[in-house]
Amino acid sequence: MTPTSGTAATDRVDRALARAVELGTRIPLPGSGRTAEAWQLLTDLAATDLTLARVVEPHLDALAILDQAGLTGLTTPGTGTWGVFAAEGPDVVLEATSSDGAWTLTGTKPWCSLAGSLDSALVTARVGDGGRRAFAVDLRAEGVRAEPAGAWVSRGLPAVTSCPVHFDAVEATPVGATDWYLTRDGFAWGGIGVAACWFGGALGVARTLLAASHRRTPDQIALMHLGRVDAALHETRTLLATAADAVDSGRARGQDGALLAARVRATAFRCAELVLEAAAHGLGPAPLAFDEDHAARVADLHLYVRQHHAERDDVSLGRRVLDRSRQGAAAW
Repeated sequence: MTPTSGTAATDRVDRALARAVELGTRIPLPGSGRTAEAWQLLTDLAATDLTLARVVEPHLDALAILDQAGLTGLTTPGTGTWGVFAAEGPDVVLEATSSDGAWTLTGTKPWCSLAGSLDSALVTARVGDGGRRAFAVDLRAEGVRAEPAGAWVSRGLPAVTSCPVHFDAVEATPVGATDWYLTRDGFAWGGIGVAACWFGGALGVARTLLAASHRRTPDQIALMHLGRVDAALHETRTLLATAADAVDSGRARGQDGALLAARVRATAFRCAELVLEAAAHGLGPAPLAFDEDHAARVADLHLYVRQHHAERDDVSLGRRVLDRSRQGAAAW
């Protein structure tokens, strides 16, 4: 399921990017009234192939961001692949400067996934007032240099390489005002889309666990694992559906949307970790050693859910709950 040779990995990414472009022409955007359909697509993709979901999700997110900014003219339906590079690093900085109304990017952006394979990206950069602003940039332009992917040694999502990208006075188009990228309602909605991928990955692992119980009569411990997994999956699926309805009905805006996204991501993260643990305890080492699809899916999901910052994101969620309570809003 997860080829590791250079040629096979490149072919797999190329196929995934082609699928992303195709899906981008017909999948509804979050907030369009069909948000549940968009997130169900990501769940279905991830349940089958986490690499595919990991490639498709940021492309669709970029299209949504451009739509939210009123810049759909930057994309031509059916052409061009997009990424979203918004990670920050302690030792590197990407700065945006303006001269006579034209913007350029100079510096380094860390953790840029598939930078060497994409056509364009939305990149966040520091502007003169100390804020962050998003920019659309052509990754094929002169002055853009992605570091070789050789440092990427991950056993999870091995084909979705991430690396620093260096920009040397590269022309860029601003997307939204300063700090708009982080404060727009769609930032929370995009985070829930990632959670839908985590949930899909957990479904794929859980289905292997369930299939094992069909092949061999389960004992009490095996049934316990199935019960715990079922409860976690049901909880996450229900919350995703509730969140999609909230987005489409206008109840997931501002701080309400940010709190909802934090809750959904925390729930999907814990679901994925519970399923991974249940599969490890219930199935033992055999499928990790002899079932290529299962071993790859487990490794992929372990890496993917690390986008959640575990206890640090719990702290952030707790702070949001406390702040709302102090403002007189009911927390629970």
